[in-house]
Amino acid sequence: MHKRNFIRTLAATTLAVGLGTAWAQDNSFKIGLLLPLTGPFASTGKQMEAAARLYMAQNGDTVAGKKVQLIVKDDTGVPDISKRLAQELVVNDKVQVLAGFGLTPLAVTAAPIATQSKTPMVVMAAATSSITEASPYIVRTSFTVPQVVTILADWASKNDIHKVVTLVSDYAPGVDSEAYFSQRFVAQGGQVMESLRVPLRSPDFAPFLQKVRDAKPDALFTFVPAGVGLALMKQFSERGMDKAGIRVIAEGSVTDDDILGSMGDVALGVVTAHHYSAAHNSALNKRFVEAFGKANAGMRPNFMAVGAYDGMRVIYEAAKATQGAGKDALLQAMKGQSFESPRGPVSIDPQTRDVVHNIYVRKVEKMGGQLWNTEIQTFTAVKDPAKAGK
Repeated sequence: MHKRNFIRTLAATTLAVGLGTAWAQDNSFKIGLLLPLTGPFASTGKQMEAAARLYMAQNGDTVAGKKVQLIVKDDTGVPDISKRLAQELVVNDKVQVLAGFGLTPLAVTAAPIATQSKTPMVVMAAATSSITEASPYIVRTSFTVPQVVTILADWASKNDIHKVVTLVSDYAPGVDSEAYFSQRFVAQGGQVMESLRVPLRSPDFAPFLQKVRDAKPDALFTFVPAGVGLALMKQFSERGMDKAGIRVIAEGSVTDDDILGSMGDVALGVVTAHHYSAAHNSALNKRFVEAFGKANAGMRPNFMAVGAYDGMRVIYEAAKATQGAGKDALLQAMKGQSFESPRGPVSIDPQTRDVVHNIYVRKVEKMGGQLWNTEIQTFTAVKDPAKAGK
């Protein structure tokens, strides 16, 4: 009799524990955030984590009645580590969403894991056009390089720039930058005198900049990842190229808001194209910049931050729409979203799963004793030209 009661009690306890575990799993919504928090691209990860946490602070840590858990992992900017961590987040932590991805190689290596597990993957930073084609579960809230550099090529051809040398970091977004800028610039009558590629890790720009100076172009067109522009502009100044009459036009990562204040007057007049500037003149952006600075010891948000901030918005709204369900339902709820961002109007193209937004031509100017990327021209609702017709 005692034995029978013991077995009943044990069974009831086991069931209660099982239900408790199931309830705990059902009552959480887990986001795995993969970022380069150490290593050469740590500034990218720092901006993205700060923005994701700001969004949660402003919008709460529950969605559709579920507790949001942000699980942050440092991939150090190394693809093999990113892949391993993505696998662990899906298998061990059972995340509903993979997010982050500070560099293209990190996103590409994690893409098969998203596909196999049917886990939506929100790319908040990486910008190579083809990333969304690496998995049908990828949604992008950052930008694409072709969106930006084709706009810049159009601007250059209309502003007395006829001959350029291109200088880019030697990895996928750099190659994209070189190809799409050159194609558009040449199509409008411009000449690309030389195309230079610099190693991604531990770059020394000096010998490449000397080649630029020797070629005497109207302008140098350049792309380097966020955070690296400081070294580029320092060496540009050291060689007196700013005084040699060679203009700088660049993809907006070069004058990244996070480092612009450290560049000094050599950055004045640099013209870039990008989708976000901390100087963007909207009430929403002013509130965003103020809140970001207040939460992060005065740090200025950059385009990586806005990609993460908007990525969290896309995740939250999709989770609300699906009542916290994941996989295909969550992915479908991400597609087609349209909203106002600190960068301006944003939508997610339901066919390509890529971001559609304004691209701004900006010029580095000094206001209030600080350097800012001030917007001088706006191109609205720009889709990725590499996916035209898709």
